Amino acid sequence: MTVRQAALLLALVAGCVGAAVGGFPDLHVYRYGGESVLDRWPVYGSDDPVTGYPFTYPPIATVLFVPLAVVPGWVAAAGWTAAGAACLAATVVVVRRAQGRPVPGGPVVVVCVAALGTEPVWQNAAFGQVNLLVMAAVLVDLLGRERRWSGTLIGLVAAVKLTPLVFVVLLVLVGRRLAAARALVVFAAAAGIGLLAVPGASTYWTDQLLDPTRVGPPALAHNQSVTGALTRLLDGPPDTWLWIAVAGPVAAGVLVVAAGWWRRGDRALAACLGAVAMLLASPVSWSHHWVWAVPVALVLWERNRWAAAGWALVFVARPVLWPPWGEGRELDWSPVEHVLGNGYSLAALALAGWAAFALVRGREQEPETALRRTP
Repeated sequence: MTVRQAALLLALVAGCVGAAVGGFPDLHVYRYGGESVLDRWPVYGSDDPVTGYPFTYPPIATVLFVPLAVVPGWVAAAGWTAAGAACLAATVVVVRRAQGRPVPGGPVVVVCVAALGTEPVWQNAAFGQVNLLVMAAVLVDLLGRERRWSGTLIGLVAAVKLTPLVFVVLLVLVGRRLAAARALVVFAAAAGIGLLAVPGASTYWTDQLLDPTRVGPPALAHNQSVTGALTRLLDGPPDTWLWIAVAGPVAAGVLVVAAGWWRRGDRALAACLGAVAMLLASPVSWSHHWVWAVPVALVLWERNRWAAAGWALVFVARPVLWPPWGEGRELDWSPVEHVLGNGYSLAALALAGWAAFALVRGREQEPETALRRTP
């Protein structure tokens, strides 16, 4: 089986399941956003009547979601789940190729099916979320050959999710300034189109963007970010200055390590570390945002099978949901429950710590190796 056949098979199966199951909550919200553009009503002034959820994405997202609104619900569900499965397959292929490994179709299918056992991928599928598409776009842009359009996919998905702007910083750090500039131009252009095309779009940037509760309670266990951890520790959302003081240095440090690995030629690990910086720094990183656990596992597999298995086990066992959660119960966690309940974030910090140690150790050993090779 070729890679294309594997991706097609996964997309067809996922599409059939999506059409049969339907009712994906976030997909309803995406369709509602698309309908607001067609019917010209202010999407930020009301909630989706089906789910009761607000539309929380930037204005350009409503324009991009218009195709989901013009087809029947079962068609949208089929196409959306098929696209997610194809993007998961693309993620596996791109990461393996970046590692210089063969990519037969059979193992791609196996990895994608196994990935459904992880809580982030399963939640992404169950909610009808966009994260698999975002992840694939970023990795294709970062790990593919540098082209004239390099950076544009990152700019586009950043316009939809904002947090992928972290990868623009990574591009600057590794010297790909033209790609970074393209990303910013595309981001700005998309934001401008959203302001012009979407009724009441300005309210997103003036009112919605800085509201920490607009996407849900930040203390919820599913929020695996620095802000989520601080909120649970402090019994309330941290002040903006505290969030910046903690999340800023953490993300900056991880990005510096990522840039170091990029320069050493390991772009796959660098991209994964960039994702870790993004997820930790974001005010809200729901568990379904952590679909990046899959490419991280693939990267670790080439270094240490036990480390890869341990990493994957965290996202299969989902310890973040072991302590009592929901309705503010996270605010009463014990110290042990805080450790379990921040499991994804702590695993990411452990990954970043290992990467930093291995990078420094490798630099220290390079002069010794050069001396041994000197005749």
